[in-house]
Amino acid sequence: MALVIVLILIAVVVISIIVMSNNLNKALVKIDEASSGIDVALTKRYDVLTKMIETVKGYAKHEKEVLFDVVKIRKGMTIEEKNEANKQMDETLSKINVLAENYPDLKASENFKTLQDSITDVEEHLQAARRLYNANISSYNQMIVTFPISIIAGTKGLTKREFFVAEEHKKQDVEIKF
Repeated sequence: MALVIVLILIAVVVISIIVMSNNLNKALVKIDEASSGIDVALTKRYDVLTKMIETVKGYAKHEKEVLFDVVKIRKGMTIEEKNEANKQMDETLSKINVLAENYPDLKASENFKTLQDSITDVEEHLQAARRLYNANISSYNQMIVTFPISIIAGTKGLTKREFFVAEEHKKQDVEIKF
């Protein structure tokens, strides 16, 4: 009888370990999927900016070097590299907006307005991808520090993952001037 109880306890422990290990693996897959979502959003953003550049080039040929600062998005980037690419894309968007201010005809162009609407849509998509990624990171990080999953995570060598973070200047209040 004692042997049966011991075998049942061993089976429960083994099944628990398998379930917890599978949950960790699922969390890692969700993180990879969300990271891919950021890649898709950044690529879409790049594509929209490329089209915008073609429109702007017709209005401001001598300033095109400003517009070609766009970073090509590649698969396999670390989250730090994605943060840096995001920062560079933000800088390029700012330069394009400044350029549009200097060329009133450009701002009046229907193509330019359409592209600005597309950029808004792309930015919203990117924000959603970032939120999903960070939600999955939060869930995973909580799992690996919670007992007893923390034991399994430790034996697998799993460590906390980094969140996708906003640049410092975007954390400040926006000053509106009239």
